[in-house]
Amino acid sequence: MAGMNLTPSDPSIFILTGISGLETAHEWISIPFSISYIISLLGNFTLLFVVGKEQTLHKPMYLLLCMLALTDIATSTAIVPKSLCIFWFNLKGITVGGCLTQMFFLHMISIMNSAILVTMAIDRYVAICNPLRYTIFLTNARIAKLGLVGLVRAVLFSLPMPLLLRRLPFCANRIISTTFCEHIAVAKISCGDIIVNKMYGLVILFLVTVLDLTLIVLSYGLIIRAVFRISSKKANEKALNTCTAHIFVMLMYYLPGLFSNLTHRFGRGIAPHIHVILSNLYLLVPPMLNPIIYGVKTKELRDKVGKYTCRG
Repeated sequence: MAGMNLTPSDPSIFILTGISGLETAHEWISIPFSISYIISLLGNFTLLFVVGKEQTLHKPMYLLLCMLALTDIATSTAIVPKSLCIFWFNLKGITVGGCLTQMFFLHMISIMNSAILVTMAIDRYVAICNPLRYTIFLTNARIAKLGLVGLVRAVLFSLPMPLLLRRLPFCANRIISTTFCEHIAVAKISCGDIIVNKMYGLVILFLVTVLDLTLIVLSYGLIIRAVFRISSKKANEKALNTCTAHIFVMLMYYLPGLFSNLTHRFGRGIAPHIHVILSNLYLLVPPMLNPIIYGVKTKELRDKVGKYTCRG
């Protein structure tokens, strides 16, 4: 077990420092980490339970919400337990294999999450702009197939990252100044040439974040244009209300993530703890807020959740 009494030069492990510069505040920082994790688990498991129990919710939109809930649970679980071990028990060591495995799953889940958000944007576009064809274009089977395609894409895009890191030499410095293993953060401590790692990271940033975000912006641009053409004020408000929740989720996920990725590569003047805090916010806040936002904004889901939580 990698934990206490480890030296930075031990070839079998890396050292995760936590939030560099704020070590004395680790115990206090662990409180929001713990709270966000508990809320994330409760909210997302509740969503999965309610959708699973209610036949009326077995629709494409709710199937997408279940996929999003699963990725949210996986994201939080991949980073919070290890972070709390660092904050509470000073267990900073992580095996090289464990680090690469965590990194692979984190990037894979993140790319999968992005694919789900794109599919949700397409789902809303068809529902609002072509409602008569919605049941033809978007069935549960088709959504499941799109989810499978997203998963395959996520695996194929993420797999080269640990393989590229495996080829790098790691010398005396094996200290990673963060709470979890991230591709560029691990590459930066290598004493070898990491130009291929940097280029691949930028390619993935473009193919996933930039391309997916462009598709989402295009979809919601068309949706907003269609909404303002609706003559019924009530229908107009309903469509805008649904879109507001989705757009907020998209912004909450992509903007911190994009900013975190860019500052990791180009923000040399930014304090190290800012990098770490941004990276953690990008991975912790959306899983906590997603089920709350959709639970509040989606009346059908809100009513079904109330049915179970208020029972008795």
